[in-house]
Amino acid sequence: MIVAQTAAIGIAPAGGGAAQCLVKRFESGDEARWDAFVRATQGGSFYHLSGWRSIIERHLRHPAHYLYCERDGAITAVLPLVNVKSLLFGNALISVPFLVYGGPVGADSESIDLVVTAARELACELAVDHLELRNRTRLEGDWHSRDSYVTFRKRIDPDPDKNLMAIPRKQRAMIRKGIKAGLEVEFDQYTGRLHAAMVACKRNLGTPFFAASWLRAIKEAFGEQVEITTVTLAGRTVCSVMSFRFGDEILPYYGGGGDLARELKGNDFMYWAVMEKACQDGIEIFDYGRSMVGSGAYRFKKHWGFEPEPLPYQYYLVGAEAPPNLNPSNPRYRLLINAWKNLPLPVAALIGPPLARRLG
Repeated sequence: MIVAQTAAIGIAPAGGGAAQCLVKRFESGDEARWDAFVRATQGGSFYHLSGWRSIIERHLRHPAHYLYCERDGAITAVLPLVNVKSLLFGNALISVPFLVYGGPVGADSESIDLVVTAARELACELAVDHLELRNRTRLEGDWHSRDSYVTFRKRIDPDPDKNLMAIPRKQRAMIRKGIKAGLEVEFDQYTGRLHAAMVACKRNLGTPFFAASWLRAIKEAFGEQVEITTVTLAGRTVCSVMSFRFGDEILPYYGGGGDLARELKGNDFMYWAVMEKACQDGIEIFDYGRSMVGSGAYRFKKHWGFEPEPLPYQYYLVGAEAPPNLNPSNPRYRLLINAWKNLPLPVAALIGPPLARRLG
């Protein structure tokens, strides 16, 4: 389905005339060329890959509206969008919810402008509260913004010993504490231990988590691009993390553990294990992911010697008067967070998934 079209500047096909730039909706069969474009274009990320579309629609039941710009039969820009409706957080069109990077990826500014214009028109058509683009690069134009989030990315050395020494002394001591405690690393092909660790971690933070099928679906969709690192002690799970591999980058994403992880400094040991294996495999960029400024995760990553890079999330308001304020310190959410922390784990695992799918 064609969404919009415009004459592309300076592009002339055989026979004369200007080539037309067409914005279309993603359809079944577009996966390979969409992903090839994402992988080849600056700004493309693991979170832009087409596999997320079917996972989100099937398991979280949110309608996806993946748009791309095409010129002479070739994709020149992509913008993945998902419509998330929530009584607590409103009605939003987001690129990309539940993930950290989104926004348009394009080969030229004209294609990006066109696909963004189509997204704004779609937001009005759907009568959402706002359109949210989770950019890594700020777009020009009439946008509202919030600077609540940063990302932490760092180039790592091929030598594991140099990477270890680059970690500040106090945090390096936490890694060595895990080594002395006898922690062991295992690489899982299944997601069961990871899911249990995530439910415990998220409950302790006051946040619901997805059903076990969500993690399984990610692993099935992306295969060897997904790496699950589980830390154990005498056969007991201490903590676990799911990392994504994309080009020369590794992105630890879903990670955590319960009380035992805190006691044994398991998370430091776990992320070091991910970094050590990544550099041995030739990975060059370690992406620690998004954190809210001032949060515990923000401080943890700073202590590893990573410097924050602002994430310029931008908003186009349709039905709302201001961008959403999803800060956990917001009194609107504080009572809910504190109540969730006190739930028994089985209860959190049971009632969490329907709530988690609405958080975005």
